Amino acid sequence: MIRLSIPLRQALSRLTLPVLIVAAFALMLLGKADAVLAERVRTGLGDVLAPLYAAIAAPLGAVRGAIADGAHIFSLARDNDRLREENARLRQWQSVALALEAENAALKANLRWLPDPAPSYVTARVVADAGGVYARSVLISIGPHHGVSKGQIALDERGLVGRVTEVGERSARVLLITDMNSRVPVTLQESRARAIMAGTNTPLPRLMFWPEGTPPAEGEKVVSSAEANAYPANLPVGTVHYLTPGQPVVVPAARLDRLEIVRLFDYDLGGILPPEASTRPQHAPGPRARRTAEAAGGTVDEH
Repeated sequence: MIRLSIPLRQALSRLTLPVLIVAAFALMLLGKADAVLAERVRTGLGDVLAPLYAAIAAPLGAVRGAIADGAHIFSLARDNDRLREENARLRQWQSVALALEAENAALKANLRWLPDPAPSYVTARVVADAGGVYARSVLISIGPHHGVSKGQIALDERGLVGRVTEVGERSARVLLITDMNSRVPVTLQESRARAIMAGTNTPLPRLMFWPEGTPPAEGEKVVSSAEANAYPANLPVGTVHYLTPGQPVVVPAARLDRLEIVRLFDYDLGGILPPEASTRPQHAPGPRARRTAEAAGGTVDEH
């Protein structure tokens, strides 16, 4: 074994860092000077290290898999316990629902209840949010002979979306409930108080004109009202939320920011008719017109 003197070892230790720096710069210059050689060196080094990495990764992967399987087993046990509890609760609610269904059927039979006719509907795909005349509206694609008309109600799988305002040969436009031109008569489900939901061109329409003494409650369900025969009753609209005290808004139940498929329902409502469907009322002729017609030897149309 070679023994070095203390001064020599100190000199070598001081030279180690400069030598490494010079070697690094030399390798950088060599790589710049001969890119093909540097690429071959990197490729060769990768070829040498790849099997080593693969050999190391195999046992590490097995260890990770075993740990994940153990955690999955513990999570399965917790999930099974939670599902058993939910299943028990669902059985209880099922018995309650069956009893209520039987009671409801008996009451309807005693009252000779005539159910509302099921509305017809058309399913369509949202193709654009082009805006048009309105700030908050969507364009939907419909085929020819679609049977869609103005005023029909648009819903998604969660709740009220809006109503049809324009109809073309293969497309229609739906005015969303968040547009500032939208006014929807609603009912607060718990207090049964009536109100108006007005769009604000923001994701949260506001509530207006609720009865004095029955302010909307935080989290209260909001459904549509049949006032003015503009909307059918009890369509899910959203829930009440207070941005600030005294300023209730509605969080829509429908996913208005991610609309893909909507259904257009024809409830045969006459509260809001499109302009081309409205007819000018014809009044019966007055006495003067009747006398004039009789003097002329004609007849008067009473209709």
